[in-house]
Amino acid sequence: MGVFQTRDALKKAEEFGLDLVEISPMARPPVCKIMDHGKYKYDIAKKEHEAKKHQAVIKLKEIRLRPATDEHDLMTKVKHIKRFLEEGDKVKVTVQFRGREMAHQEIGRKMMDRITTELGTLAVPEQRSKMEGRFLNMIFGPAPKGK
Repeated sequence: MGVFQTRDALKKAEEFGLDLVEISPMARPPVCKIMDHGKYKYDIAKKEHEAKKHQAVIKLKEIRLRPATDEHDLMTKVKHIKRFLEEGDKVKVTVQFRGREMAHQEIGRKMMDRITTELGTLAVPEQRSKMEGRFLNMIFGPAPKGK
């Protein structure tokens, strides 16, 4: 439209029944636009809502084990892990040690290795097994599709 003084721009906006909105206040002279500000805010909110709809939500599920967990129970837990991974969730596998079990951490590491081999190509280890206090943790993510 052109360069206007503030009062002229406000008059022009009032003529059209719209608002005078400052777009770039730091520019010299400041840049303003004549628009319907309510409609502008509504459109922005609608675009943000649409963007949220198409986001993939990944949850972190946790499976807890003990070093004394039996073979059958371990395989049941592996089935749960596979189901979570197929649904697209990440899985945190935790082996909890109590008392004297802390002296035999290799049992927990063997369990983690066994779980990793059972999952095969279905999962990608995102974090290798790591001791944090009395817990041995490992995080698995779903394998990329199409491979």
